[in-house]
This record gives sequence, C-alpha cells and structure tokens, in this order.
Amino acid sequence: MTTGGSTELVRRPSGSTRATLLELLLDVVFVAALALTSMLIAERDSWAGVAPVVRMLMAVWWTWSVTSTTTDFYDPDQRPIRAILMVTMFGAVVMAAALASDAHALIFAAGYVTPHVWRGLVLVSVLHQHRHQAEKRAARFLFWFLVSGVFWIVGALLPDAPRWTLWTVAVAIDYVSAAARYPTPWLGRVPVEQYEKTTEHLGERYQQFVILALGDIILVPTLKISTADFTRARLAAFLAAFVTMLLLWQIYVLGAGSILRMSWSAQTRRRLARLAPYTHLVMLAGVVCTAAGFDLVLDRPTGDTPARWTALILGGPALFLLGRTLFTYRIAGIVPWHRVLWVLVLAAAAPWVGGWPPVLVTTLVVLVLAGVVVGDAMGGRLTRPMLRGRPG
Repeated sequence: MTTGGSTELVRRPSGSTRATLLELLLDVVFVAALALTSMLIAERDSWAGVAPVVRMLMAVWWTWSVTSTTTDFYDPDQRPIRAILMVTMFGAVVMAAALASDAHALIFAAGYVTPHVWRGLVLVSVLHQHRHQAEKRAARFLFWFLVSGVFWIVGALLPDAPRWTLWTVAVAIDYVSAAARYPTPWLGRVPVEQYEKTTEHLGERYQQFVILALGDIILVPTLKISTADFTRARLAAFLAAFVTMLLLWQIYVLGAGSILRMSWSAQTRRRLARLAPYTHLVMLAGVVCTAAGFDLVLDRPTGDTPARWTALILGGPALFLLGRTLFTYRIAGIVPWHRVLWVLVLAAAAPWVGGWPPVLVTTLVVLVLAGVVVGDAMGGRLTRPMLRGRPG
C-alpha cells in the first residue's frame, strides 16, 4: 500500500478508472439514506413537511457528488483518500440516522459538515507538505465548505423557522459556489482546464449510483407486500413498481453509452463534469418521489387518489424524465421531443386522476414510460449518426 504522497495522491492519466470496492460500499450507504428520504416524504401529511426533507436530500446528494469528484481527481487507493471515504461513509450514516427527527438537527449538520471539512484538511495538509499545485484546488473547496458549515451548525442550534432559513442559505452556498468554480479570496476560481481532466471514472460512478438508487423504487414495496395481504390490487401495484424501475433504468442507459468518454472533446468533458451533479439531482429527486409514491400505493392501492399522492406518483417519473432530457440537451445539443411530450401527458393527466384508484394511476405511469422507451428506441435509429461519439 502506498503512503499517499502528493505525487501518488493525484490520479495518474494512465491509472485505472474502475471504481474501488470502498467506493461501491460508499454508494450502498448513500442509497440507504435515499431510501429513508423517500419513506419520510411518504409519511409527511403536507407539502410543508416535505420541504425540509428536500433540503436534506440535497445535502446527502451533494456529499456523494463532491466525494465522487474527489475520487476522480485523486487516487482512491491511497491511504488519505481511503480515510476520507471512510469518514464520509460515517457522516452519511449519521445523516441518515438523524433524518427522521427534527430533534437531531445538530447531529445531521455535524454528519454533513464533518466529512467536507475533514476532506479539505487532509488534502491541504498532504499536498502542502509536498508543495503540490493541487493544494490550491483543495483549499478552495475547504474554504467554501467552512463558510456553508457555519450556517449548517448555527442553524442546527436554532428553532425550526430560523434553522430552515439558515440551512437553505447553506445549501445555496454549496451549490452556487460549485457552479461558480469556487471563487476564493487570493486564490481565484478553479481553472476551467481542471474540469477537462475529468476521467471516465466519474461517468462510471454516476451511472453506478443512479442504477443502485433505482432499486429503492422496489425496496419498500417488497418490504410492504411481504407483510400485507396479497390482494389483486396490491399485487398489481407491486408489479407496476417493478416495471417502472426497469423502464426508468432503460430510459437512463438507452442511447447514453458511457456518460464520459475520453474520445470526446475537452469542452464536452468540462461541461459534463460541471452539469452532472445538477441534472442527476433532478433525476434522483424523481427516483425518491417515485419510491415514495409506490410506498403509499402499496399501503392503500384502492380508493381515491389524494392530490399529494398524485403529485408523487406522476411527478416522480416526470422529474426523472426532465433531468434526463436536460442532460441530453446540455451535452448533445439535442432535445428529445418525444420525452417532453410524455412529460406533458403526465402533467395533463394530474387534474383528472384524483377519482382513480392509486393502482390505476401507477398503470398510467407504466404506459407513459413504455411510450418513452419506444420513442427512445425509434429516435436512436434516426439520430445515431448524429450522436456518434456524443451522449444521448
């Protein structure tokens, strides 16, 4: 095992792009946190109760995203990076444990802030010892997470209303500073050229995480149906959940190939590295909402469908399609209009399905997603020459 000197710490261009076993374990921990998030959304009685969970979802996702950027730039087989991954996993476990109770706000904030600050301190100290130029990059990340960390910790010590205000500011700082390339006093921004050095490892990490996250759609239904009566309606809802998971997987991977290929231009790789966290957040929000919707439907598949249920059942797949469409448009410059059309179908159906049984609403979702997959397949044949070497 190497000692983690700065020369070895930064990933070599010729190094392996495969995810390590520790990275895969990290994914499992974060996917478990996402599953808990979907269950919390299903339990909320009003949209006001959902908003805090959404902010927490953004925090959980951002921790995973920044960690994956770290293991793409640095070698995850080095001891310092392994230490960072282990602390990040523990932070994810702490966040997941604190999700369900507002009384655990400080625990959640500490679980979020600690991995980011620890990562920055480890990288800056190791890189500074060897006077490596990547020290400035690590220092920029550390600076902005220290700034947002103040809002996370102070907010956790305050009552609900000011807490959520400060946590909203903290989330905004994290997301906006990354979009602005971490402008830091005396250091400036992260050079654009560093985003062009992104490897196929990062694309593989995003694909692995989304595919694992899709499993949450069937996880809760499986747990519920194992302890409930096997009525026809409940079995139909369970089948709809399983088929929905497969269709969303197909929509994500069909025509996309690898999210990142080294044969693409430096400009395309740079755009991918900067946009992937935001577009994939939209897709993961769709997965979480879809899982929450099926959680509710498996509990009561018949009767009327409340408006909040409708928003989750139809809105989850719509969000996933929106995120996938935005990703395609921003990278390939092509709008898959058939996907937009099916999103409009879901939106148009929302006011009319309130009187339907929930299991029938999920059947509509399956039909719409099947239409998207058919459209993707047909579009792939028509546009494949245009997309050669580009993401779909």
